[in-house]
Amino acid sequence: MMKRCLIRATGVARPGQLAGLGRALAKSGARLLDINQSVTFGMLSLEALVGLDHDSALEAALSEAGDALGLDVQAITVSAEEYHRWSEQASAPRLILTLLAPRLPAGILAEVGGLTAEFGLTVELIHRLSGREPLDGEAPESGACVECWLRGEETDLEALREKALALGAQHGVDIALQEDSIWRRHRRLVCFDMDSTLIKTEVIDELARRHGVGDEVAEVTEQAMRGELDFQESFRARMAKLEGLDESVLVDIAANLPLMDGVERLMVNLKRLGYRTAIISGGFTYFARHLQERLGFDEVHANELLIENGKVTGEVREPIIDAERKAALLEQIALREGLTLDQTIAVGDGANDLKMLAQAGLGIAFRAKPLVRAQARQAISTLGIDAVLYLIGYRQIDLLE
Repeated sequence: MMKRCLIRATGVARPGQLAGLGRALAKSGARLLDINQSVTFGMLSLEALVGLDHDSALEAALSEAGDALGLDVQAITVSAEEYHRWSEQASAPRLILTLLAPRLPAGILAEVGGLTAEFGLTVELIHRLSGREPLDGEAPESGACVECWLRGEETDLEALREKALALGAQHGVDIALQEDSIWRRHRRLVCFDMDSTLIKTEVIDELARRHGVGDEVAEVTEQAMRGELDFQESFRARMAKLEGLDESVLVDIAANLPLMDGVERLMVNLKRLGYRTAIISGGFTYFARHLQERLGFDEVHANELLIENGKVTGEVREPIIDAERKAALLEQIALREGLTLDQTIAVGDGANDLKMLAQAGLGIAFRAKPLVRAQARQAISTLGIDAVLYLIGYRQIDLLE
């Protein structure tokens, strides 16, 4: 019967160590069953599972190689029961837990370790996606991001997300959870809300303020939030307040739209990586097209203001883009591009984005209100919108600055 051994080697990394260990294993007649190696902070850690058909001088050969290579090498016999248990663990579903913040407090590791243990999950791998902190002590420009791979039996993912959200809020850290799949690095379409997502303002509020009806529009918004008006009713009521607004105001607002933190870096990299990008907004095409020209979005879907003789009429062209329409547009674009919904990403901040976020393979609530964060599967609140790249799985070293 084949004997199985776990070979564990640790020490300061230097060239030629893998070759030296490989020669020692070959000399003993071992067959390679599995292997993992990493170098962190200059220290090598290698584990190899090997099979042997007969007793050999494996330990002596490895000890000799270790002395020559500057490594501490151990050979540990693995029982059939242990081997089967490891095999079952390796085939269990994998979750990706991502920690994001301007800086990550060390204490979050203990909290995350306790949370994953509570749900019967093993932390299989931890690695950093963000760049290293500068020596001057300043926080990294693109924030800090660490990714953890978790393994375990099927778990209550919603309960885990709920506890992770509360834990993150307590420590000022975003904790995102997603199921690992073949689509994670192969999504091809990203759809964005515009107001308070791509830009730092709600354009309709700014239009109302410039027209001297800010308080009246705010009251209509409050009525909608109290459930007295549905989205389309409230939208038409707010639009009616803008009747007579001079088009020159729109020109000035469009020229001075305050971009969201990280949006230019995000778009440069999404285009470089081959993603199709779309704005799907309950705002206005007048401003969305300005962003399209400035940032390079592939397509725009928003509400079209009607303007006559240089004045806003207070009406928009039908159909109005509401929550249902946003979700439908995401699906239509994916179908047209030959993509599955698993290959789509949606990013938004409002309650009218929730159906679009739920429809997408990866739905991200960005700097959203607590209700929206709680209902969305992923949320980013502590970093700029370019942190979306971390949730897709890209490392800072992969990206253009």
